[in-house]
Amino acid sequence: MKRLFDQRELATELGLSQRSLERYRLQGNGPRYVRVGLRLIRYRQEDVEAWINQSLRTSTSDVGGK
Repeated sequence: MKRLFDQRELATELGLSQRSLERYRLQGNGPRYVRVGLRLIRYRQEDVEAWINQSLRTSTSDVGGK
């Protein structure tokens, strides 16, 4: 099985607050996640890496999209 991060671990790894990850989930613009049971949220390493790759930009005027 590949690595699963909990919210605290991922926030620390990315240098974000846990609240930022919660906001990303609510808005639907963060990394994909897995809901384990009713309250446990986990992030797969490959989903986090894909989200980071999608966030790459080449200039400040690059807003992303296709």
